[in-house]
Amino acid sequence: MASALKNLSQYDENALPSAADLRFGIVVADWNAQITHALYQGCLETLLKHGAKEENIHMIQVPGSFELPAGARLLAGAHKLDAIVAIGCVIKGETNHNEYINNSVALGLTNLGVATNIPCIFGVLTPNDEQQALDRAGGKHGNKGIEAGVTAIRMAALKQALQKGEKGKIGF
Repeated sequence: MASALKNLSQYDENALPSAADLRFGIVVADWNAQITHALYQGCLETLLKHGAKEENIHMIQVPGSFELPAGARLLAGAHKLDAIVAIGCVIKGETNHNEYINNSVALGLTNLGVATNIPCIFGVLTPNDEQQALDRAGGKHGNKGIEAGVTAIRMAALKQALQKGEKGKIGF
């Protein structure tokens, strides 16, 4: 898989819409904090770099990745948001716990996004070991938090454009 051998967090900065008028929620799992906090920093810096105002970014922490959907729901209920980023890291380990957690989080975030009409971005690493996680949290493969921030901006801008009734191709 050639794409996994490069920094995957590179993107065309000029193609990204402004985040100046957008409101974001970020929910971060404390479990594997060294990794999740690095992902959060990447996401936050990306949002700010593209014009998001600090007062329009709301962050909360939850104990682990399994609690991300509930935390995202709490954020959605407390603030008017255009997108929510869920950041976590579930390392495979010796059992299949990761499959249950990852599937539950993905389904929970999908259902929340559909139910609330707020895009919920899956910024959860699902590596086989800690080194793979570190490689994707600011290491040799970039920072998936940056990618989650870019996705949040794109989806929030798409939502805003559709709500304004813009016509034609949106989001390219």
